[in-house]
Amino acid sequence: MSVIPAVVNRFFHQTASPPYFYALAERLAPWLTGVFLLLLAAGLYGGLYLAPSDYQQGESYRIIYIHVPAAWMSLFVYVLMAVMAGIALVWRMKLAEVMLIASAPIGAGFTFIALVTGSLWGKPMWGAWWVWDARLTFELILLFQYLGIVSLYGAIEDRRAAARAVSILALVGVVNVPVIHYSVEWWSTLHQGPTITKLDKPSIHVSMLIPLLLMAVAFKFYYLIAVLQNARLELLKREATSQWVKNLLEKTA
Repeated sequence: MSVIPAVVNRFFHQTASPPYFYALAERLAPWLTGVFLLLLAAGLYGGLYLAPSDYQQGESYRIIYIHVPAAWMSLFVYVLMAVMAGIALVWRMKLAEVMLIASAPIGAGFTFIALVTGSLWGKPMWGAWWVWDARLTFELILLFQYLGIVSLYGAIEDRRAAARAVSILALVGVVNVPVIHYSVEWWSTLHQGPTITKLDKPSIHVSMLIPLLLMAVAFKFYYLIAVLQNARLELLKREATSQWVKNLLEKTA
């Protein structure tokens, strides 16, 4: 019975090793890219061509296949960053710091896409590009949090000190995630309530739901691809004087 914990412990120790992680990320990249492209093609085809028009919104509702997955990912990535921040502060794990920093610009990108597509969707629905709706406002604050983490990390020369600073900032800012999620329930808001995560059943037809879920999974695979590439670059910067990086550069020279 002690074999399984030992194997798991060994796996995590190996994965936390910078050279092992760098090589693993390189091997995974083509497979993750292939799955992402398949999911993206299936989700877009289902959402743009197979799904029927909405009886109220017509064709304009199809922007949900970008807007909703991007909004989900804006929260998902920040929660992951908060987890990495906790690990980095408690166990001083270098790879956790790297993954935290690598995730921030990607999360900012997802949040920006969610805000822009939400604005495009809001114009025909609400008659305005922007309203100071509770969810929109706190989502905008989330974008500033991402940008703040990126800026703070870049402003401190000592990488370990910078990582500790942004870890604290990420943990403090995670309180905004449940506020965004429950804002439509806590306040009177123009933003529609939950349609997929309702406990009884989703308020969306299955022909519209399946492409949406495919796009959501595709966005997660994109995040994996992007964060691994960002993490590899960050590792190279941090480990520039390490022997494994010198050996790597000699092989590629």
